[in-house]
Amino acid sequence: MTSFEVGLGGISVLFLLLASKIPVGFAMGLVGFLGFGYLTTVDASLSIMGIVPYSTSAHYDMSVLPLFLLMGQFAFHGRLIGNLYAAGQKWFGHFPGGLAMATIGACAGFAAISGSTVASSATMAEVALPEMKKYNYAPTLASGCVAAGGGLGILIPPSGILVVYGIIAEESIGKLFAAGIVPGLILTALHMLTIYIVMKVNPSLAPAMPKATWKEKITALKGTWQVLLLFGVVMGGMWTGIFTVTEAAAIGAIGALFLALANRGLAWRNLGPALKQTAQTTAMIFTIIIGAMLFGYFLSVTKLPMELANWIVSLGWSPYLVLIIIIFTYLVLGCVMDTLAMILLTLPIFLPVITTLGFDTVWFGIMVIMVAEMGLITPPVGMNVYVIAAIAKDIPIETIFKGIMPFLVSVLVCTAILIIFPQTALFLPNLLK
Repeated sequence: MTSFEVGLGGISVLFLLLASKIPVGFAMGLVGFLGFGYLTTVDASLSIMGIVPYSTSAHYDMSVLPLFLLMGQFAFHGRLIGNLYAAGQKWFGHFPGGLAMATIGACAGFAAISGSTVASSATMAEVALPEMKKYNYAPTLASGCVAAGGGLGILIPPSGILVVYGIIAEESIGKLFAAGIVPGLILTALHMLTIYIVMKVNPSLAPAMPKATWKEKITALKGTWQVLLLFGVVMGGMWTGIFTVTEAAAIGAIGALFLALANRGLAWRNLGPALKQTAQTTAMIFTIIIGAMLFGYFLSVTKLPMELANWIVSLGWSPYLVLIIIIFTYLVLGCVMDTLAMILLTLPIFLPVITTLGFDTVWFGIMVIMVAEMGLITPPVGMNVYVIAAIAKDIPIETIFKGIMPFLVSVLVCTAILIIFPQTALFLPNLLK
């Protein structure tokens, strides 16, 4: 077989292994090891097996991941989100579906200090769902807005998946973080607009609430200073060059710990679970990244990505047509695969195509995250949906999936805005040059 045929065969075997429930990190590592050895030598394959795991996990930039995850865990267990949600209630509560809008706003705020969609979804499910239930919100609207809002955790910086994308694509993590801000705010606004439209169509989904006075609104904002301070210090210091991305992650973790202790939200009994969850998530992500690296070595030897890129260019298709095909592929994969695994599996194949077609890799990173966000709330995988179902045991999974359907439209609209107006994502990163 030619190297190209071996590459196609390796991808087919990989999907068979994934279908047989083998963890994605081990599946990619196994295919990468065997395929690389077949095309080169067994000694060469054993050599990369000895080098890649250490060189990947010991890379200085990789320390960003556990530190931002730790910051999110401290913020989660420290209950920094309560005052943020209370402020959202005062400002948006009187609108149709106001508590749902407040939930979206609080999700955006928590995303700015957690970097984790799971943490955002779990926190808001615990905080917002009981409140909306108390005011007789329909389970579809209540659970749907929490699931959709939790997805903002992978778009609004700091985002763990953006860190992974930056490492794999060899792109500036600082620029990727900057690129996620405006699209994150646009998507937040679109989610709120979706709630408004849904309520106009069916007002029975949620009752009206009394309007807060301006004094109550201003007073409520005082409780948000912790989140704003943490986000301002971490992101501001990083973008002004006071400290690096890794140092920003460390400062964020320490800052979240101090703030959680200061407001007595983090007890000693919560410290162990926060550290344990950080370690488990870090180990899972590192395993997948190492497997993806080994798989990437195999693909580079097959020359499949470059041949695919050259073949697509030779077809003479419009670059935007190719982009739409790639986005559709991500949409399909997002329905059946974990978000991180999907990104790490496809980047070695799609990045050369995107680069050859002349698209900006920072912009494409935000596009990938945007489409991946849909995978977090679409069946059958829908990670956010299962997180909420585990917390709100009285709401069936089918009800949650039904509730997120209107929010899928807002994600698609935001994706279209990014395609039509790339500067939406690139404006802030260009200022950092």
